[in-house]
Amino acid sequence: MKSCHRFNYFIIFAPTSVYTQKNMKAVSTVKALREELAACQAKKIGFVPTMGALHEGHISLVTRARKECDVVVASVFVNPTQFNDKNDLKNYPRTPEADAEMLEAAGVDFVLFPSVEEIYPEPDTRQFDFGQIDKVMEGATRPGHFNGVAQVVSRLFAIVEPTCAYFGEKDFQQIAVIRAMVKQLGLKVEIIDCPIVRDTDGLARSSRNLLLTPAHRAAAPHIYEVLSAAQAKVGEMSPAELTAWVTAEVEKNELLKVIYFAAVDALSMQTIEKWSDAERVQGCIAVQAGEIRLIDNIKLK
Repeated sequence: MKSCHRFNYFIIFAPTSVYTQKNMKAVSTVKALREELAACQAKKIGFVPTMGALHEGHISLVTRARKECDVVVASVFVNPTQFNDKNDLKNYPRTPEADAEMLEAAGVDFVLFPSVEEIYPEPDTRQFDFGQIDKVMEGATRPGHFNGVAQVVSRLFAIVEPTCAYFGEKDFQQIAVIRAMVKQLGLKVEIIDCPIVRDTDGLARSSRNLLLTPAHRAAAPHIYEVLSAAQAKVGEMSPAELTAWVTAEVEKNELLKVIYFAAVDALSMQTIEKWSDAERVQGCIAVQAGEIRLIDNIKLK
């Protein structure tokens, strides 16, 4: 039984634009959210942090949280500190009205739509060191990305103080980084990873998919086709051979360029040399599809 009721509220995204939600309270300040959560006195708070442009993958996280928690909080915030490319930050899709409607329909109780100044009242100069977990793959090809992720997620955890936080496995390495951050900072929050949600053609749901050209959107499902085929080749090839095979197969589509593919230990994120080097091995890939960077992963062992 939920320990607080929902509210009618106005969501203000721009000075002249007001949006009404019937079953969800939306707030734009940290103070307002903390006051509402304190009033609820919920025993178990589930939290789904997002950067907006929501899709079914995000909603699957909300659905899981709704089943397991008394109160569900979401946030919609495009975090500037995790973008190493200013154009990527500028062009990141923003759909606040649609996001609010989807979150309300999914059963969110509170959603935080903060400004940059609310999240970072002062510049966040913290530098995190997670060993090698954040130095490879996305960390190696997007300098500073995971430090920005750790900054914003730790800040949001301090604001919401959730019991559980829900993340999608599409961002497989990010989850490992967040777990390491939680351990390093001694935070009392359970990190729950949820399965990748895919379109009917296999493409992993991503906010960036909205930015694909029609031709690149048609080509993108080839990534998952190759990853799926790679699972069957684990017994036939070494990790290095499989890496070369996946790269070559993906790039048979001239619209796709592999940034990296790695067979990694699912805990340490380090590339393995033999299949016996790790109990669980994940195949992680990043692909450039025109102007858009796509990531995906699949369990190999």
